[in-house]
Amino acid sequence: MSRPGVLVEPYQRLSPEQIEQVHRASMEILTDPGMLCYNREAAELFGDHGAEVSSPEPGCWRLQIPERLILETLDSAPKTVKLGARYEDNCLILDGREPRVRFASGSESNNWLDVSVETLVSKHDPGREIECPTFRLEKGTVDRLATAAHLCEHLESWDGFLRPVNIQDDDINDDNKDVNKFFVSLNNTSKHVMAGLTELNQLGNVIHMAQLIAGGEVELRENPVISFITSVIKSPLQLVDDTTQKSIEIARSGLPLVISSAPQGGSTAPILEAGIVAQINAEILTGVCLTQLVNKGAPVIYGSVPGRANMSDLNDSYGVPEFSQYNIDCIQMARRYSLPCYSSGGVADGKIPGIQATVERLFSQTLVTLAGPQYLHYAFGLLERTNTFCPVQAVLDNAHIGMIKGLAKPPSFSESTIPEILEQTRRAMGSSHKLFVRFARSSLHAGAITPPYPFESSDMVDETLIRATERTGELLSLPPSRLDKGTIDRIFQEIPGLLTRLKIY
Repeated sequence: MSRPGVLVEPYQRLSPEQIEQVHRASMEILTDPGMLCYNREAAELFGDHGAEVSSPEPGCWRLQIPERLILETLDSAPKTVKLGARYEDNCLILDGREPRVRFASGSESNNWLDVSVETLVSKHDPGREIECPTFRLEKGTVDRLATAAHLCEHLESWDGFLRPVNIQDDDINDDNKDVNKFFVSLNNTSKHVMAGLTELNQLGNVIHMAQLIAGGEVELRENPVISFITSVIKSPLQLVDDTTQKSIEIARSGLPLVISSAPQGGSTAPILEAGIVAQINAEILTGVCLTQLVNKGAPVIYGSVPGRANMSDLNDSYGVPEFSQYNIDCIQMARRYSLPCYSSGGVADGKIPGIQATVERLFSQTLVTLAGPQYLHYAFGLLERTNTFCPVQAVLDNAHIGMIKGLAKPPSFSESTIPEILEQTRRAMGSSHKLFVRFARSSLHAGAITPPYPFESSDMVDETLIRATERTGELLSLPPSRLDKGTIDRIFQEIPGLLTRLKIY
């Protein structure tokens, strides 16, 4: 068993002819101008397998990668990637040929936004008290990352935990950050855990921790409870030294890896749709190719995170239509190669939960979901672009994604459906009241009808944030999903760098 996600009939922006045009443009980009590579081992791997390699300056290699090499390595890249979990029912099976969508968090935001409810007195009517949400911005910490994972455990639409909080405690440094963020995530949710790697020298410790949880080296290969994301590409068209080396070593480990590229239309990529999609496709395919040169058959995911620049300040603009357009196109390109697609949707430029954030998030969450990526990240709690995570926003997103799932699921007609509705129509029209209410109840009880919005307001007051804040508190009062005591004890005995204050059973 695995988490079911939602199977969609994919919405497509690009025609088959346009998909081939983008593919051809990407292949031309990879030969002229090619990729700049700042990692010697990667340059040698590409050169050994037929790429033309030159060195325009010390420590930099220009790779002109032939289409033949890209296509050969695409053949060896798995079309299905399993993201395992402590509980088998929480596994994610990502099949690049099946548009079945799962929803995850992401970003590693620096800021955490707390929401509380205060009682205020009306200026116009001093006898009237009003409950109003207030906001407090804090920095990300280990405890807040644990809270986010705890919340993930109890939100049904949240399928996979991609760490959304950057831990910035005084006792966290580059050398111990990786083991602590993976441990606190794994000790608070039984769902799949994905994160980036801060220091390459911690990869072995993180993998050993995962082996202890999964039951051993072979068991971890069969049930990879963790996966990694690497921003191996610096747009435009550059392989960064340290993240490239991380990608090489992760590929060697055989654990799932997202090759992420995040060009910004208008600054680090062309702003026109065809241009940015051709570039990001070339960049991601280069990373995919590298993983297969390192370890044929290594599980790899096509990670598209294209954005558009705000032309007034060059910040990312996520609330604009182009953000969804770029992402839908990338999903189509991943499907052309039958690669599982990690896509982006549900980010708001707004800084607090509210009308602007809801509109911006729902716009991309809906459209990108309907395009059918296998793994939609950024879907929970992000505000102020990707700078802030808010648990109350994540609770709102859970409800909104539940509605999107209802919208996206295909109609269910059986052989008996039409005869049944014809019989209902005849019986309703033969009654004195001419209503179908009695027939609706069975559909409601069977879950065939979308339930009411859980944060509905009443009268002339918008209570959505108040009710979502209350619901967040209820969820966080539920017990977390801890690792068993024996496993925690072994982890703390065998993994260096863990903070003793995190040894919680």
